[in-house]
Amino acid sequence: MKPTDEKTEDIAVALFGELFMADQLARNRISKVLPKGMELSHFSVLNHLARINDERTPAQLARAFHVTRGAMTNTLGRLEWAGHVHIRPDWDDARRKFVAISPAGRAARDAAVQAVAPLIAEVVQALGADRVRAVLPVLREMRTRLEGE
Repeated sequence: MKPTDEKTEDIAVALFGELFMADQLARNRISKVLPKGMELSHFSVLNHLARINDERTPAQLARAFHVTRGAMTNTLGRLEWAGHVHIRPDWDDARRKFVAISPAGRAARDAAVQAVAPLIAEVVQALGADRVRAVLPVLREMRTRLEGE
């Protein structure tokens, strides 16, 4: 790893400070408009399962969201209790389970998207779609570099 100069470190600290604050503010605003009883972690898992349209193990989901297996088990338990996911045993390996989104979960996810979309669109519109589109590759590369470490 190359040594960094003071100016690069100042830019890095400012960048991550802005990212952390934007993340906190976005999570706070989105949480407020989610349907009653739905947490951001629930929405994230339902959205992921709806997008991939396939089963995943709790361990795969924990890795995808960079959380512990215990945290994912807790989220999945709440989603199962609400009827938003189906959890079944792996027929080949009884120690493993598979998770799939249920029709009720898909409806809950769709309702959450309907609630969140205007809020997100408002921010993009205020910033300008071209500016947002221009910054996406940089944010994507940052994410992939951080995931690789």
